[in-house]
Amino acid sequence: MEMEDQMESQKRRGVSKDNLISEGPIGSLGCIGWFLVIVSGFFVFLTFPITIWFCFKIVQEYERAVIFRLGRITGRKAKGPGIFFILPCTDSIVKVDLRTVSFDIPPQEILTKDSVTVCVDGVVYFRVSDPIASVANVTNADFSTRLLAQTTLRNVLGTKNLAELLSDREGIAHSMQSNLDEATDNWGIKVERVEIKDVKLPTQLQRAMAAEAEAAREARAKVIAAEGEMNASRALKEASLVIAESPSALQLRYLQTLNTIAAEKNSTIIFPLPMDIVSHFMRK
Repeated sequence: MEMEDQMESQKRRGVSKDNLISEGPIGSLGCIGWFLVIVSGFFVFLTFPITIWFCFKIVQEYERAVIFRLGRITGRKAKGPGIFFILPCTDSIVKVDLRTVSFDIPPQEILTKDSVTVCVDGVVYFRVSDPIASVANVTNADFSTRLLAQTTLRNVLGTKNLAELLSDREGIAHSMQSNLDEATDNWGIKVERVEIKDVKLPTQLQRAMAAEAEAAREARAKVIAAEGEMNASRALKEASLVIAESPSALQLRYLQTLNTIAAEKNSTIIFPLPMDIVSHFMRK
């Protein structure tokens, strides 16, 4: 089942089998190659007690070994984990680590779609999904992935404006992951996750954005204060209509105001009197 999955993956990549692996041990090495293999095996047999320690190799659970026999990959699947047998004179192995690797993308100065220069960095998580392709198709899969991540970050962010860059980091990270995963598929690399760490804006732009935000807040505060004044005036109008219907309500309001002033421990209390009462005493 694993062999079928790798064959389907190779067909999807569009890479021929001859570029990755040989067709198998039978008929792939040629007459001279098989002669050298037989001689090597015979030499191992003659020096059995000594060479047996060079014939067995061990790879860890998180590793795979790609075996080259006279320069050709010996099988369609990497060896491991565990112990396996090689011919010391004709075989060489390359160990590939399958664990997830993370690295930081160096800060990149990028010109956004709306002509704003920003400095952006990020982090990428990837692992080797096809050990044979990572050895046969690229010189250094790790270094190549790091360089490609930098150019992909520039290309993706160059199509975004500043507002999208600040508000849609998750979408940008997903787009970068898709582009990187597609580009590194032929190298046997699986990009698992991409994250945007920090977006640094120029100092002048930060001040301009802060001034703009402060002005917007002040404008909203003035609008809210005006709405409060309008609501208060409507409430006072309704209160005056209620008091006009009952003159005694105004006296009760006077007494309530006097009680409030007295509770604040003021030394001077001004008590308002109705003009009707004052005019009655003035006539006398």
